[in-house]
Amino acid sequence: MARFLHAIDTTGPGGAETVFVDLATRLAGPVDEHIVAITGPGWVHNELCRRGVSPHVVAASGSFDFRYLRGLVRLIRQHRIDLIQSHLLGSNVYCSLAGMICRVPVVSTFHGSADLGVNEKHLALKRFVLNRGSSRCVFVSNSLREEIVDRTGISRSKAITIHNGIDATAFVPRRNSALRQELGLQDDAIIVGAVGNVRPSKGYDTLLQAAVQLRSVDPRYHVVVAGQYDNALGWKLLRLRTRLGLDKSVHFLGFRNDVANLLNSLDVFVLSSDSEGFSLATVQAMACGVPVVVTRSGGPQEIVRDGANGLLVDVRADAQLAAGIRRMAGDSSLRQMLVANALELVWSEYTLEAMLDRYRGVYAELLGRGAGRAPAVGDKKGPNPAREDGSD
Repeated sequence: MARFLHAIDTTGPGGAETVFVDLATRLAGPVDEHIVAITGPGWVHNELCRRGVSPHVVAASGSFDFRYLRGLVRLIRQHRIDLIQSHLLGSNVYCSLAGMICRVPVVSTFHGSADLGVNEKHLALKRFVLNRGSSRCVFVSNSLREEIVDRTGISRSKAITIHNGIDATAFVPRRNSALRQELGLQDDAIIVGAVGNVRPSKGYDTLLQAAVQLRSVDPRYHVVVAGQYDNALGWKLLRLRTRLGLDKSVHFLGFRNDVANLLNSLDVFVLSSDSEGFSLATVQAMACGVPVVVTRSGGPQEIVRDGANGLLVDVRADAQLAAGIRRMAGDSSLRQMLVANALELVWSEYTLEAMLDRYRGVYAELLGRGAGRAPAVGDKKGPNPAREDGSD
C-alpha cells in the first residue's frame, strides 16, 4: 500500500483545480490511500466533499508562510506519506521543500505560463527548490514544458508532459435548448460560447471586438461567457460591452455548475486566449460535439489541427476570430467533418482514464513498482500531439 498527499493552494473553480480534484478522487482504490490538503473553503472544498473526500485544511498566506510548510510536513509525517502530488507554483515550491525535509518524492504539475511568470519574484531560489525537491515536473502541454524549461532553467531531465483528460462519459453530445430558453433567444439565434474565468490571458476583449463584427453581418449572433467575472477586469469588460453596443447580445453568465449542459447549448465554441497551458474547455466542447474555433495560444495547437478537427486563428486577431466563427457557423458540411474528427481524438487521447494512467505510470516509476504506462505525451514513447499541418 502507498500513501499519497495531494496539495493545491488555490480554491477554484478552474482547469487546474478540476484536474487536482480528479487526481485526488479518481485514483483512490482499495490498496492506496490518498490524503488531500487544501488552503480553505471554496469550490475545491465543496467538490471534494461532494465526491466523499474530507480534505485537510492547511491555511496559507503571504509570500512565504512557514506555517503552511510546517502544516504540510506534519501531514506527511502523520500519515507516513510515500509520494506528494502538487499543483501550481505555490504548492509546487512548498511541497518540494516539504519533500526535501521528509525525504519523500514530489510530482509537481504546472498548468500554465503564469505558474512561473516572467517577473516572478525569487525565481532563482524557486527554481533551485523545484530542481532539488521535485522528482518530476509535469506540464500539461509540450509547448508549456518547452517555454518554462527554456525560460526558467527547470531541469529538462525531470520535465515531462501529461495532457489533461476529461470525463468522456459526462461530456457527450446531447444537444439542448436550455440556454436559449434561459436567455430568451429566438430559435434561429447563433450562440457562440466561451468557458473560463475572466482573467487577462483569456482575451475576452478580443472576443467582444469579434462580436461587433459578427453582429454587423448577422444580428442573430449572440456571445456567452461562462466563468467568474466579479473582479476589476470583469467590470472593465462590462463597460466595454456597453461602449460597443453589445449589452443585449453578449452575455456574461458567471460561474456555472452545468458546463456539459451549457456546451451542448452552443452552436460554436470559441477560445480567444492569449496564452493557454492546455485548455480543458476546448476538449470538453469537442467531446460534446460542438465545433471549436480557438487561438494559437500554446497548448491548443496540440489539441486542434486547423481544418481537421477545428479551426485555429492567431491571438489578438479579432477579424480572424470573427471570420473563423462565421465560417464554422455557415458551413454545415465542414462542421460535421470537424466534429466527427474531434470526437475521435478526444476518445483516443484526452479521456480522464488516459490521464490517470499516465500519472499512475509516473507514480509507479518513483515508487519502484515496475513499469507503468509511458508518462510523457509527445516523447518518443508517447502518442504524437496534434499538429497544425495535419501530420502525425
